[in-house]
Amino acid sequence: MKLTVIIGQLFSLNPVLGVCDPDTTKLRFTYFSGRCAYTFLTISCQVIFLNILFLVRYLRISDTDVNLTTALVFYASNTIITVLFLRIATKWPKLCQYIARTEAADPLYDTTLVRKCNLSCILILLLAALEHGLSEIAGFVSAADCEPEKIYHTFIANSFPWIEEVITYSQALAILTQFLNIQCTFNWNFADVFIICISFYLTARLEQVNKKIAASRGKCVPLSFWRAVREDYNRATGLVRRVDEVIGSVIFISFANNLFFICLQLLHMLADGIKTTPSCSEGPEKRLFRGYEHAVYYAYSLIFLILRSTTVSLVASRIHTASREPAYTLYEVPSAVYCIEVQRFIEQIHGETVALTGLQFFKVKRGIVLAIAGTIVTYELVLMQFTGVTPTAAPLHSDTDSQ
Repeated sequence: MKLTVIIGQLFSLNPVLGVCDPDTTKLRFTYFSGRCAYTFLTISCQVIFLNILFLVRYLRISDTDVNLTTALVFYASNTIITVLFLRIATKWPKLCQYIARTEAADPLYDTTLVRKCNLSCILILLLAALEHGLSEIAGFVSAADCEPEKIYHTFIANSFPWIEEVITYSQALAILTQFLNIQCTFNWNFADVFIICISFYLTARLEQVNKKIAASRGKCVPLSFWRAVREDYNRATGLVRRVDEVIGSVIFISFANNLFFICLQLLHMLADGIKTTPSCSEGPEKRLFRGYEHAVYYAYSLIFLILRSTTVSLVASRIHTASREPAYTLYEVPSAVYCIEVQRFIEQIHGETVALTGLQFFKVKRGIVLAIAGTIVTYELVLMQFTGVTPTAAPLHSDTDSQ
């Protein structure tokens, strides 16, 4: 996960030292480091310039709508993600050293693991950059259409209206706020990338044990083999529990964030549909997508959100699936070699649930995809009633872009 962690550190996440060193004993965390100072500075700026200033404006407005609430949740939750990765950084060196001891006892031979992690990280973050780019394009095109003489000022005023309403506008403040907004968007996507990469590793550890067990199918193997394999399985499941203790909070907020924003983006699509945004000028159409900028952004964002959250759920749920696979081989053990170790192994598999969790509130299994889908339908109906939206109703007009 070296590449993933380094990319995260560029945006102030997981500020540990010694990431590039193959020796895990060189990994360390200290509050007195440049990376940790960068993280604290980021958290402070996000709290002051995004959360507090937005909250002041939010409290001043008597007639708030869903878009304002969405922006508040977006900034607050992603600031929390930054804080949670700081907490993970304090435990990351010990976790990696624990993993190294596990590797020393039972090395992992999956040569595709690093490639899968790196490709997943790069692909998801590139798609996320495209999503954010479409949002920025929609904002800039709208500003250029309505206020061509001061495009950037208008873009900032529309995207972050508290800058002019709560605090005096300045170019430096506008650039800082836009950078912090990019960080929040990255943090939101990076949390999913982090969970996917962790899940790849834990699944690979369990599958390596499963391959050993599958290779014994139909063979008369001694009791010592089953004892050794069961101990390997114990190490893998213990590793899952240890990792879950460290990253459970990130899993919880990642799933909650994805659920919330899928509902909101779907609401936008149902309310606005695929329609053009009215032009401010009366001349010939000069906008990039001929007025469909916001429609393209919302459509792409919804599709990307659904695919990303589904991928996270399915990849993370493979840990639970892999932990149950040995039972099928154990059922076929010949009676002549059936022993107490096989019986203990079967009871262990069925007696404990091995899976990542969201702070123990839920376990990530395959069925969680259907549970999320059902929750989205339920809350989408609630949101439509709350906002008075029907698919054929007039479009909602918002005074701010939530992202």
